[in-house]
Parts: sequence; C-alpha cells; structure tokens
Amino acid sequence: MIRYAHTNLIAKNAPVLIAFYKQALGCRSIGETRDLSGAWLDRLTGIENAHLTGEHLALPGYEGHGPTLEIFTYSAMPDSPSGAVNTPGFAHIAFEVDDVSEALDRVLSCGGGTVGELVRSTYADGRTICVVYATDPEGNILELQGWS
Repeated sequence: MIRYAHTNLIAKNAPVLIAFYKQALGCRSIGETRDLSGAWLDRLTGIENAHLTGEHLALPGYEGHGPTLEIFTYSAMPDSPSGAVNTPGFAHIAFEVDDVSEALDRVLSCGGGTVGELVRSTYADGRTICVVYATDPEGNILELQGWS
C-alpha cells in the first residue's frame, strides 16, 4: 500500500503559522500536537539534541482521516532564505477555493502577502482557472486557485 500522509512545513514560529493556516485557509486541529526529542529523533534527523514542537492540521476538503499539514518548529534552526516560485524542490502548496479574491483577502488580513497578480486563463479544454500566488506570514508560497 502507498498512501499520501502529510506535508511538513518547518516554521520559524509554529504557533503563528498554525493560527494562520486555521484562520486564512480553513485547516483544523485534529488533536495531534507534538513535543519531540530524544536519541531516536537525533538519529532520524541527523541533528544532535533535536527538539521540535508543532501540530498536524487537517486540510480543508477532507472529512475523516485525510492527509495533513504538519507544522513544526525546531528549537535550533539555521537561517535560510525563502525560495521563489521557480526554485528547484518543493515550491508551494495549493488550495482550491470557491472565490480566489476572497481567499486572497483572508490571507492578507491574516498576515500573508502576495507574490504576483491574480490572473485568469482559459485552457484548451474550455476550463478557466483563476489563480494567484500568495505567501503565509513566513514567506512560504501558497497557490490559491478556482476553476470554472
């Protein structure tokens, strides 16, 4: 069996990002908080004296036991710059929404930002996408998309 389980986001401040994803994008607590340390975590991460805290959030649109967004903060982290949308590796997480403009307003009012402009584009099959790249309060890139 193979089943997608979660995406992990390392935050500078997990409580702030957890609140953002709940308020701006409808993620919800499922009671899976973490405060982890110990030799096993050191061996797993390759980090001496690793200590992390955070929470798994249920993603909107999944009832029951679906994939989660895991937001953790390590007690010691290196400084690293935020990536751009064309940086190799994971670039963004996407949320399908009913109203992209309204979702972007929520993101902005909860401390997020914008990357580019909200655009509409029609594909060859006649479907139209309304889409925008935004950021969470720590600069991680979000895609907000709506189809018609």
